[in-house]
Amino acid sequence: MKNLVCKSFLAMGLLSTSFGVFAAGDVDNGEKIANAECVACHGQGGNSSTPAFPKIAGLGDKYLLKQLLDIKNASANGDPKKPKRQVNEMAGLLDNKTDKDLEDIAAYYAAQSMQLSGAQDVQVQVNSGAKVDGLKLGARVYRAGNLETGVPACTGCHSPTGMGNAPAVFPRLSGQHADYIEKQLKAFRAGDRTNDGETQVMREVAAKMSDAEIKAVANFISGLN
Repeated sequence: MKNLVCKSFLAMGLLSTSFGVFAAGDVDNGEKIANAECVACHGQGGNSSTPAFPKIAGLGDKYLLKQLLDIKNASANGDPKKPKRQVNEMAGLLDNKTDKDLEDIAAYYAAQSMQLSGAQDVQVQVNSGAKVDGLKLGARVYRAGNLETGVPACTGCHSPTGMGNAPAVFPRLSGQHADYIEKQLKAFRAGDRTNDGETQVMREVAAKMSDAEIKAVANFISGLN
């Protein structure tokens, strides 16, 4: 257990220094851009009403800026040497945005407050075939991980309350749509999302998680505060 925790915190330190992205945007200008171009999908103040589009309020300016840059870099004219994140719903939407525009957008959304989605009473089927309480399983995985399979606790990076660590570029998870969190964990596990830094910390964590654990922890996180 000690080695697992040490490895997790070592990865955290390496990941937090690998992004090299620092946002210092203009909140007022970011609000103008957001209200004109982002609100239809991400909702007023970054609180989207549908799981198809993530809530981006209060995620931290460094994290938001990194995601925007990575999404922009996934376009046809992106730099193949830089991290990229393919998001089909945003294809081409950032192509004409300057880095300063993206800094401003990140600063605006980072200053907003995220609304909780709320967890649900669900059952999930584990690999024995048994159906278990999804909230209890999610809470256990989030807080303690899974020692048998090497899954570290989510609290190490994202904090016990799910508020993340903005200076270290670990995003807030608390209140996010459960379906969206589940989708991202499965994308990391499948290698469809790869912009988690050179240490591949999220890919390594997700690779060890079962479908039941992913669904359970995603549901738990949506109501965590």
